[in-house]
Amino acid sequence: MRIAMLAPIAWRTPPRHYGPWELVTSLLTEALVRKGADVTLFATQDSLTAGKLDGVVPAAYSEDPAIDAKVWEHRHLSHLFAQADRFDVIHNQADFPAHAFAPLVSTPMVTTIHGFSSDRILPMYEPYQDRVHYVAISEADRHPRLRYAATIHHGIDVDSFPFDPVGGDDLLFFGRMHPDKGAHLALDAARDSGLALNLYGIVQDQSYFEREVTPRLGSTARYLGPVGGEQRLQALGRAKALLHLIEFDEPFGLSVVEAMACGTPVIASRRGSMAEIIEHGVNGFLVDSHDEALAAIEQVETLDRAEVRRSVATRFHVDRMADDYLALYRRILEGR
Repeated sequence: MRIAMLAPIAWRTPPRHYGPWELVTSLLTEALVRKGADVTLFATQDSLTAGKLDGVVPAAYSEDPAIDAKVWEHRHLSHLFAQADRFDVIHNQADFPAHAFAPLVSTPMVTTIHGFSSDRILPMYEPYQDRVHYVAISEADRHPRLRYAATIHHGIDVDSFPFDPVGGDDLLFFGRMHPDKGAHLALDAARDSGLALNLYGIVQDQSYFEREVTPRLGSTARYLGPVGGEQRLQALGRAKALLHLIEFDEPFGLSVVEAMACGTPVIASRRGSMAEIIEHGVNGFLVDSHDEALAAIEQVETLDRAEVRRSVATRFHVDRMADDYLALYRRILEGR
């Protein structure tokens, strides 16, 4: 099976620090290659893969100011679709712009929807659903006006996340500095629990960061910026719990699964996909208020960190994700 994997170009694939779409694209590509699939990754030219790398974009537009996002995104798409007939399946991980090319080629196309942001994007989804096979990343993220070929949860390389049976004394926030992600709520919960909080992530909304996060920082609440590599693994594992007190319907939540893979339980708002990932009282707690978050923090040490890891080891493993996509590709090709 010859698969064209279309990555976004906001970040390198895989990303150095931040870049969840690029990370999932990389994880899936490498797992498919290990399983014997013939995968060509269309990504920035500095990307890394065990498959075949093809691309015309010199670098990610979030890393190189000389790269105009709109210009190079169209060049990126044109480069792939000009050779669409070389492939059995095109797997689009780069959102709706690729749909504009879908009616121009005969190769079947899969689009993983990395979070349905709003109804404003429907005009680039709804008219193409007879041509493109949509995949939701959680049941919670399905839009009622779209038809889906499957729901496939993300998977991670669980073995690359070292299990920490002890954790640490501090709480953890891991995500974008944006109102949706609720860093201010995590800071308030940590303060009222009397525990320290370490915050990691890019600043996506500077005004929010300055208004709601900076005033809450201090000796027991530290913002440590984006991290990758070994520092990322240590941050995820050496925590008492991850606070994921979101203020939006989270489509998936990679950091939630990554923390659990290290044995760190998660305390999350009962929104979006969280009920699909968190087993209340087993690998974390689902909460609906500040007071419930405080109660969960008090109870978090009753959870078995080994059981927290076991709860995600199979359900959210990258091999399971790759098997699900391979099964989908086969169904599509058999049904043509």
